[in-house]
Amino acid sequence: MQVSSLNEVKIYSLSCGKSLPEWLSDRKKRALQKKDVDVRRRIELIQDFEMPTVCTTIKVSKDGQYILATGTYKPRVRCYDTYQLSLKFERCLDSEVVTFETLSDDYSKIVFLHNDRYIEFHSQSGFYYKTRIPKFGRDFSYHYPSCDLYFVGASSEVYRLNLEQGRYLNPLQTDAAENNVCAINSVHGLFATGTIEGRVECWDPRTRSRVGLLDCALSSVTADSEINSLPTISALKFNGALTMAVGTSTGQVLLYDLRSDKPLLVKDHQYGLPIKSLHFQDSLDLILSADSRIVKMWNKNSGKIFTSLEPEHDINDVCLYPNSGMLLTANETPKMGIYYIPVLGPAPRWCSFLDNLTEELEENPESTVYDDYKFVTKKDLENLGLTHLIGSPFLRAYMHGFFMDIRLYHKVKLMVNPFAYEEYRKDKIRQKIEETRAQRVQLKKLPKVNKELALKLIEEEEEKQKSTWKKKVKSLPNILTDDRFKVMFENPDFQVDEESEEFRLLNPLVSKISEKRKKKLRLLEQQELHEKEEEEEPEGKPSDAESSESSDDEKDWVEEVRKQRRLLHQEEKVKRQEQLREDRQTVLKPQFYEIKAGEEFRSFKDSATKQKLMNKTLEDRLKLEAKNGTLSISDTTVGSKQLTFTLKRSEQQKKQQEAEKLHRQERKTLRRSAGHLKSRHRRGRPFH
Repeated sequence: MQVSSLNEVKIYSLSCGKSLPEWLSDRKKRALQKKDVDVRRRIELIQDFEMPTVCTTIKVSKDGQYILATGTYKPRVRCYDTYQLSLKFERCLDSEVVTFETLSDDYSKIVFLHNDRYIEFHSQSGFYYKTRIPKFGRDFSYHYPSCDLYFVGASSEVYRLNLEQGRYLNPLQTDAAENNVCAINSVHGLFATGTIEGRVECWDPRTRSRVGLLDCALSSVTADSEINSLPTISALKFNGALTMAVGTSTGQVLLYDLRSDKPLLVKDHQYGLPIKSLHFQDSLDLILSADSRIVKMWNKNSGKIFTSLEPEHDINDVCLYPNSGMLLTANETPKMGIYYIPVLGPAPRWCSFLDNLTEELEENPESTVYDDYKFVTKKDLENLGLTHLIGSPFLRAYMHGFFMDIRLYHKVKLMVNPFAYEEYRKDKIRQKIEETRAQRVQLKKLPKVNKELALKLIEEEEEKQKSTWKKKVKSLPNILTDDRFKVMFENPDFQVDEESEEFRLLNPLVSKISEKRKKKLRLLEQQELHEKEEEEEPEGKPSDAESSESSDDEKDWVEEVRKQRRLLHQEEKVKRQEQLREDRQTVLKPQFYEIKAGEEFRSFKDSATKQKLMNKTLEDRLKLEAKNGTLSISDTTVGSKQLTFTLKRSEQQKKQQEAEKLHRQERKTLRRSAGHLKSRHRRGRPFH
């Protein structure tokens, strides 16, 4: 199995490897498998999936169980049963097949179009019937509702053969000199034919009249494309009721909406070769277009390339296995290509083991297609003196450079640069010098903010590394290297205030340990000020003494907390005394209040009542001012105007309230009279 990747899309080639000749006996084949590693490692998905010389066309039956392929030499058709993974039958033919079609769900009804104008019908048992058309045929389509076969070829007429009546019907007369391809839309039955003049004619089979004409030759010519001849239609494919893809002989693919005569998108293969096959992949909105050199998969909405497939030999036909990621190709070689692309879909049911196999390969990646090759640019070739190899099989053009064999590259490099050993020796010496430098005392680069905290974290990290060297300990992530806490060492707003009460109470042992860290910080600052020189270890106590002191500090934790509290109380007393001194020294001055314009000062009590009034609603304030008679007129920019609001009920509301009162009174009188009658009835008195 060969794996290649383009645009991070894995493509697994299941047909790579050496092919064994047919005339070899089984015994010799087994012997070759024992000797040759390539033969032993190859994956033979379907047994004998090849042709004697060349494969021309390949198709899958509608039920997906059978794969049919035609080839030469001798001209033949082979049918492979996917459930048995082997060849079901093989039939030799009189002449080469141009194209064929399965009319049934399986292989029981097949129609072959030969290159000698013959049409051959095969049933499940074998050859059934043979007839001939007037001109050489190039393509045909089957119209299911009317049982008509439409043949196009080196003629302006489209021949119709009715399979129910068993006779030819009147042909369709087109305006073209010759027709290359044809297709029928499975949704509404529209018949389309591609002409040699670069046009697509659409016909209605019910009325046998032309309903549309598309000029694709003019639409395929864009500003970027270079065309030397008239584009002819070489491929045609429908998707749904309204979408149609057209391939030209100059390597362009045009995507049409049948409601418009202008293409939605024009995709150029950039090879100038005729488009041979078109397929739609609906799950990812892709179009698979193939010429004789490459199979391109691109998005039908944007035209952006998804991935591409470039076999070693020329392509004759491409078949996409339905509802899967498998691709079958008919090539100019005995072996037929089988490619599996997991992104396009799952593997078919008959080879579901491919999914597990590809998952294992992704977990344990092996060498890809280009691991044995070196990518070189044109400048690299000039330096190596290999520009004369451009165009030869030793260089394979790719993007802006070339691929060449890695062994050839190393040989040429040794010949061109004989002093490579001296460079290698210098690199080794440089590496050893850097290793010795790493053993020296290195200058610790501390951040600008929270230097002491950073130094503490570095020391803790060094202790962890020592412990992990002695015994295996799970290493936790460091805060200095974590991006989430990066701002804490960059933004000055996050600076730790060591003089605050909370810090001193939560960190009582900081007093002695921080002194040591401050000494280290001073030393580091001095080292930063001086130029880069060999640093000497600062005099001081050994690490064992420091560790013993830290353990003593931990024992005296309670005493340190009490000490810090006493210091805090003393500092608060000092602050209070200073505050009292400042208060005594200050001289009180009279405070003046400014009255706003348009107001009269009466007393300080009025200001308090005014404040209360401001908290009340507008209605309450107006009522109070109306009672007190303190309404004032204020001058405004609009003019001296005063608006008074009186809440009055409307006449309708008054009438409604009066009616409600009368209704209530009537109900009360009725209840009283009813109660009086009930009491008389209980006493045994008559109602009247």
